[in-house]
Amino acid sequence: MKTTLKEIYVLLALMLVIFSSSTTSTTGKSDTPPKVIVAYVTSGSSIMPDPAYMTHINYAFGHVNDSFNGVRIDNPDRLKQIVSLKRKKPSLKVLLSIGGWGSGRFSEMAATAKNREQFAEECRQIVNEFNLDGIDLDWEYPTSSAANISSSPDDTDNFTLLMKDIRGAIGKEKLLTLASAASAKYIDFKAIDPYVDFVNIMAYDMATAPKHLSALYPSEHSGRLTSDEAVKRHLAAGCPKHKLVLGMPFYGRGEKNKIPDFIDYKEIEKLTGFTTLWDERGQVPYLVDSIGQLVCGFENPRSLTIKCQYVKDQGLLGAMYWEYNCDNEAGDLRKAVYETIMH
Repeated sequence: MKTTLKEIYVLLALMLVIFSSSTTSTTGKSDTPPKVIVAYVTSGSSIMPDPAYMTHINYAFGHVNDSFNGVRIDNPDRLKQIVSLKRKKPSLKVLLSIGGWGSGRFSEMAATAKNREQFAEECRQIVNEFNLDGIDLDWEYPTSSAANISSSPDDTDNFTLLMKDIRGAIGKEKLLTLASAASAKYIDFKAIDPYVDFVNIMAYDMATAPKHLSALYPSEHSGRLTSDEAVKRHLAAGCPKHKLVLGMPFYGRGEKNKIPDFIDYKEIEKLTGFTTLWDERGQVPYLVDSIGQLVCGFENPRSLTIKCQYVKDQGLLGAMYWEYNCDNEAGDLRKAVYETIMH
């Protein structure tokens, strides 16, 4: 029997399918971890987030308690409401984020083995009580008192011990993440790597007007740091790229005499009397006043799409944003993030 050219093509196609199947893991899944989209959702908002556009929610915030050995949660009822979203989307992961700018008592808590162990045990109890998927630590920052909190030169080492204790308490099946300064300072990333699932880079507030708060690349209007530089610094510090999540702001930083220092994207859209320009080098938009001065740096769907494509091109784990309530009612920002990261 003669073999036709068509039959040869069919045979080659079948061989290609078989070969492709053999390159996946024995579990049938790709070796590449699925991308994540982490949305910070705050305790003070009454808006319920739409879980369709995220994979993880970090609930902000919990705090170290006054006795340095446990956790105090802002608005626990709101946290329960957020967890209830898992009924709508069972794959959604909800974590309690402990800390935030100006949230103190970390240094005292982490300084002794007894306090760390009690704190870690309370993290475990909270995870179980609220049916959480893990804990996110947002200590801003070990060894630094910039936020008017106590600090110690031993904080970095104690942070590593704290992460080890929390991991031991909550177990391997739960998530343990952290928020990291764009500079990649304050934390020994190589030391914490065995305990941490991923790192959320706070690649915003890197400057204020008349500079960009979150430029992707350097430009005449960027600050000392950019998102690209923040990623490079974390890689250099020993954080593997498959554990890096790039943070993005859903707000702007304004020139205080003309625009609020912190302003939600939904409010930026309503501003009048300013012109929106695009920084081709920095890959971000900005507002200028009548004399052409940069008075507000921010993100829009265009810049977030570019940033999220950068995340994919660099092989990072995903994107994070602060915070959900800053988006407009149509969800233009969260949709831009989701469409780019997940497709």
